[in-house]
Amino acid sequence: MKKIALVFGTRPEVIKIAPLYLELKKSKKFKPILINTGQHKEMVAGMLAWFGIKEDYNLKLMQKNQTLESITARVIESTSELFRKIKPDIVLVEGDTVSVMAASIAAFYLKIPVVHLEAGLRTEEIYNPFPEEMARRIVSRIASVHLAPTDRAFTNLKKENISKSVFNTGNTVIDALFYTTTQISRKYNKIAPMYVPGLDFDKSRVILVTMHRRENFGKSHRDIAKTLVKIVDKFPDTAILLPLHLNPNVRSVIQPILKGHKRIFLIEPPGYVPFVYAMQNSYLILTDSGGVQEEAPSLGKPVLVLRTNTERPEGVSAGSAKLVGVNPEIIFKEASKLLTNKKAYNKMAKTKNPYGDGKASKRIVKILEKL
Repeated sequence: MKKIALVFGTRPEVIKIAPLYLELKKSKKFKPILINTGQHKEMVAGMLAWFGIKEDYNLKLMQKNQTLESITARVIESTSELFRKIKPDIVLVEGDTVSVMAASIAAFYLKIPVVHLEAGLRTEEIYNPFPEEMARRIVSRIASVHLAPTDRAFTNLKKENISKSVFNTGNTVIDALFYTTTQISRKYNKIAPMYVPGLDFDKSRVILVTMHRRENFGKSHRDIAKTLVKIVDKFPDTAILLPLHLNPNVRSVIQPILKGHKRIFLIEPPGYVPFVYAMQNSYLILTDSGGVQEEAPSLGKPVLVLRTNTERPEGVSAGSAKLVGVNPEIIFKEASKLLTNKKAYNKMAKTKNPYGDGKASKRIVKILEKL
């Protein structure tokens, strides 16, 4: 059996790797090994538990106030040391985080083939998002196998003359989403749905908001927060649910503006399951998260993207998402339109999800077995 090391460090990586790991476990050709770099300590632990899987190694590399260069160096050194020890035949990474880029570099130095899950996403601006855009470009130059989640991602790689072992598989995040919504439905009484004191999903049109992007730190986050207040003040039947990202650069700016408003609910980052529940029961989503852009169409929720560009333009093209940037006037205008114009709302809500059908993991295992 071929040993395939799956490296991750953040919650989004776990969500997308977990369904693939479970499929690899069924294969007679692979022995999957889970390696956690430890970037998102608490959030990752909860995700692993939800999918019923256990990490084989935890490098515990997270440090307070770490710099990008320091975490990059530690991941390269630590994964290199571990790869020498366990001797994997393949290293699989997902997406565009520091863990992904650094682990790929470590594998390259040791001449271990790299498989890139969710390959080919591009904004064509190396500093937006930062550092993710350059991270995924670097991995594309190292990887031997490229698993593109969409037609556009597949085409992006071809344009860059990456033509060998490129496959359009769909996105495993939809596999994870369908698994989770099924479990919530089956075990509703056993799985406590998201409970926020004072917030009633049945009585209010809940606007779910997430924001954490590094390029929006400071003024952009401040402007967005002020706009959120303006929205709930104009529409008395709405409420805003905003999980506060752990990064102090985010909290220190938006918390003073939003704290204390009776219909704005600031909560600690929820687990994946209650967050999916919140998406299911929200009316509208405002986000700068890539994963949310992919998941929301399967739940019939319009998405306003709080970014000036996106490496996931398929949703924008399909009509399930709209780029509103960080301009307060545009954000307010587009949110107001969806809160008042039912036709415009339904047009976005009823769009087919362009990111996947929930069968990506099965396709990927078949591809890897053939290779």
